[in-house]
Amino acid sequence: MDHDLIFRQLFDADSSTYTYLLADPTSRQAVLIDPVFEQHQRDRALIEELGLTLVATLDTHCHADHVTGAWLMQQALGSKIGISGRYGDMVQGADYLLDHGDVVKFAQRSLEVRATPGHTDGCITYVLDDHSMAFTGDCLLIRGAGRCDFQQGNAHTMYASITEQIFSLPDDCIIWPAHDYSGRTSSSVAEEKAYNPRIGGQADEIDFVGYMENLGLPHPKKIDIAIPANCVCGKPEDGKMPAVAEWGPVRLTYGGVKEIDPQWVAENLGKVNVLDVRGQDEFNAELGHIAGAQLLPLGELEGRVDEISAGQPVVAVCKSGRRSAQATVILKKQGLKEVASLRGGMLRWNAAHLPVEKA
Repeated sequence: MDHDLIFRQLFDADSSTYTYLLADPTSRQAVLIDPVFEQHQRDRALIEELGLTLVATLDTHCHADHVTGAWLMQQALGSKIGISGRYGDMVQGADYLLDHGDVVKFAQRSLEVRATPGHTDGCITYVLDDHSMAFTGDCLLIRGAGRCDFQQGNAHTMYASITEQIFSLPDDCIIWPAHDYSGRTSSSVAEEKAYNPRIGGQADEIDFVGYMENLGLPHPKKIDIAIPANCVCGKPEDGKMPAVAEWGPVRLTYGGVKEIDPQWVAENLGKVNVLDVRGQDEFNAELGHIAGAQLLPLGELEGRVDEISAGQPVVAVCKSGRRSAQATVILKKQGLKEVASLRGGMLRWNAAHLPVEKA
């Protein structure tokens, strides 16, 4: 948004959930708002690629439509977990039990906690220190508001939360909601005051409550799974971190590429099929090739997939890791599931002084 803040809005298509990453550009300390369990690898990759240190994950409320990724981030990156303390004993495993007036700091920047119940008792809006951004969860949505028909929801309470805690912010404060089902990304206090069909314009509390109590919405699809999981901050029942691949320490980049480090490959050459997708001239050139590697140039790969042994996981290799990344896409489309790209390619392999052949 500006030189004083690193900001990213991320999206989970299955639940239409927005996740927000904010970081101080000098210290690189960051916070993540409303992480989604299934998007853990994507979000973690972005944090690591930007060189950030995640200090906290912050949920706006106990979600009914998706499972939070807070526990996964805590285990992977050592970040703290923050959620409303108003849930009481219902929620276990959080480091910060937040309430109205609390402040969450990430180096020189901070978020003010505003209690905005109504959707649930423990809903929170996080307001950036300069009041330029508000992360409203399921309280105020873009041209809407969160439902009030379960989890101690109350439309009268939500009306007070919106009018007193959100509409009291500057008109140019940007509203960043937890969800949107129509492709809209953000709004502003002024826009919602004027155009929100539930609470904007001349609508009063009677109008708002009447609207909210007659929405007739179906029950959330994942509520029976999401709420119990979110009561333990997203910790799986087996207490184990899910793996990208079972055969090795594969990681997913922010670009969606599965990668594996050269050192592991060098130590496990007998367990994988190394597929070099460079040209013949590169295969025996200065960077050399990995012993036992199968040469199959990228341009010929799609038509020659049947030449690849399916008995072992495939590690695709090129000079820098770019062509091999595309090779994993092609191989996946052809039905090969256990595939990864060698991180950094032969450049990184050589930099690590791992053995090569040139004959």
